[in-house]
Amino acid sequence: MSAEGALLFARYAYPPNELGYCGPADAAGLLRRDATADIERRARQFEGAWCYLEYLAETAGLPDPLDARVVEAYWIGNDLLDRVDPAALVERMTDRFRGQLGGTWREAGRRALAHHSFQVFEVYPWAPMLRSSGNPTALSVLDQCRIRTGVVLGADSQVATVRSRPLSWNGAELVTGAWREETVRCSAGGRTLIDSLAPGDRVALHWDWVCDVLTDEQAWHIESLEERRRTALRPLVL
Repeated sequence: MSAEGALLFARYAYPPNELGYCGPADAAGLLRRDATADIERRARQFEGAWCYLEYLAETAGLPDPLDARVVEAYWIGNDLLDRVDPAALVERMTDRFRGQLGGTWREAGRRALAHHSFQVFEVYPWAPMLRSSGNPTALSVLDQCRIRTGVVLGADSQVATVRSRPLSWNGAELVTGAWREETVRCSAGGRTLIDSLAPGDRVALHWDWVCDVLTDEQAWHIESLEERRRTALRPLVL
């Protein structure tokens, strides 16, 4: 098991686990840098994410679903995504997500992607709910549940002020809105998986949490893969 990959998984998985949306109880266990074996045990209980991690590892010929390259592919994006056959992924998901209601993933045999953006926009029911009714709760969940990028304006050991672009619904499609400032957390209960933040850092955000400091290439992957997902959904809303 890769300790680096386990910690990378924890950086991104902590906020929805804390909110009770996925994973086991006691989310604080994900913030223990010295307990990567326990993080691996916890990661296996994230039924959605673990399915993708296992499949990415298999297609890449890697023995460890928490290999750092695999974890990066799922949350951020990298070239391992190109090795996955969309139809085969949907077939795997049909078995794993048999009871999942809503979503458009069952018809996604040509566009399925082993990336968190696919889980958010096509497996969860929020995007169809937004399309059918303009539901503001659905828009809020989609905005916060996706991995999004931001730029740090200022930070201390507990919170950061970042500049980011929210999702907006124009009545026909999801688009990115105007730049905004938001306050997000970078630690909880005195625990953090980020060493430090500085103004100008590009960061990954999940819910109200700073997951990681990004390279320009990583930020590009997050933004372009989300745009690809939103573009794929456009014909479905007409």
